[in-house]
Amino acid sequence: MQPKSKDILNDEDDYSDISLRLMDVNDIDDFMVWATDDKVSRYCTWSTYTSKEQAMDFFTNIVAPHPWLRAICLRNRAIGSISVTPFEGSDACRGELGYVLASKYWGKGIVTRAVKKVASVIFAEWPHLERLEALVDVDNAGSQRVLQKAGFQREGVLRKYVIQKGRTRDMVIFSLLSSEITQS
Repeated sequence: MQPKSKDILNDEDDYSDISLRLMDVNDIDDFMVWATDDKVSRYCTWSTYTSKEQAMDFFTNIVAPHPWLRAICLRNRAIGSISVTPFEGSDACRGELGYVLASKYWGKGIVTRAVKKVASVIFAEWPHLERLEALVDVDNAGSQRVLQKAGFQREGVLRKYVIQKGRTRDMVIFSLLSSEITQS
């Protein structure tokens, strides 16, 4: 009996085996794939990259000193990144989650799996952290679905919250509490 064509997966179509690892300058060519894509940067605070020099600056000034930034990898190749940025002072109980993924891999559950992986480790790595939050542009329905599927709670809309690419934007805030992580 012939298998149905949709049941056949070649290595390029298997998106279930993703990993997270430290990102470094060796990932610059992979980084350029998504950083130069206007579809990817549309809802990001940063503008689309136009040169490798900009990328090198990013790796030197953002990636290297960042307290928790990982490459989202498929077969050890960086196809995106995910980070948790801690708050300080009286806000030290919170961290902000951010992620980006090459558009070729959108809609395949990759970021949802990456977010779940981060949530499963970040509260143990940073025991002072009680809340992981994410801000998503109100028009970015895909990213909102990612967070909901990963167990985050939608808390509401922050109206006129940020100036992004010259326009004031409404943001949806999502959160996940350390007490909501199931211990296995």
